[in-house]
Amino acid sequence: MADFGFNEHHQTEIINYMRFARSKRLLRLKTIDSCFEELKDSRLVEDTFTVDEVREMLDGLQMVVRGEVEMELINTAHTNVLLLRQLFSQAEKFYLRLQTDISELENRELLEQVAEFEKTDFKTTNKINQETSKPKLAPLNEGGVSELLNKEIARLQEENDKLKSRLRTLESQAMSALDEKTKAERALKDLQRTQGEQKLSAQTKEINNLEDTVAALKEDYERSLSANAASQKDLKENLITAKHELLRVQEQLALAEKELEKKFQQTAAYRNMKEILTKKNEQIKEIRKRLQKYEPDD
Repeated sequence: MADFGFNEHHQTEIINYMRFARSKRLLRLKTIDSCFEELKDSRLVEDTFTVDEVREMLDGLQMVVRGEVEMELINTAHTNVLLLRQLFSQAEKFYLRLQTDISELENRELLEQVAEFEKTDFKTTNKINQETSKPKLAPLNEGGVSELLNKEIARLQEENDKLKSRLRTLESQAMSALDEKTKAERALKDLQRTQGEQKLSAQTKEINNLEDTVAALKEDYERSLSANAASQKDLKENLITAKHELLRVQEQLALAEKELEKKFQQTAAYRNMKEILTKKNEQIKEIRKRLQKYEPDD
């Protein structure tokens, strides 16, 4: 018998389902055969047919066969759902969650194995089952429940023992790790103490060097500050002196300009220019008077 990985009881349930599926398949095939026979008896009564008549008969036959095949496929899908419903309902009574792999439904190797099982082992088992009563998928009774519970308890007890063993191993490893940690912490404290003393000595020396450097910088700053104060005083005095010198030069320049203007007024060219400007002014006045005679009165 082909091995599907099941016990004898489940193997029998598979055979029962395959018997049911085969009977439904044979029934549907007979229905399809009757469709063809009906066409032969009802339509093929003449010797010759036109193309349109042949096309009409084939279209009608196609529609009938398509409907039968579609009905069978739909019925098969619904039947599989009902079968899964029974299995899931039994599993949920024991708080189990079954899982399915849809991709395995197209596994060619497994499909060929099922086909081989149907050809060989199914026939042999069918002959044996004919001598006995037809088994049915009966609900689990109290004895079955107790057996499953005992198996589940045994499995859980075995897992519990494995977990306890694992826990003892982990506890031992944890204690070893704790001892190693304690030793490492002690060594770290000793190292930190040694390094702390060395670091404190180095820091003290560095602080002293920094204090000396700060004192030297402070002395240089005070010296520079004194020098800057003296320099600022000299600059201020020089600035005041420069301002006084600037005022004196400006005063001398103003006197020189006045003297130069006075000398220029005493020159012959200045007197001639002044006489020309006076004559021009008189001529302008005379022309204005003449123009006023020709202007109309308002």
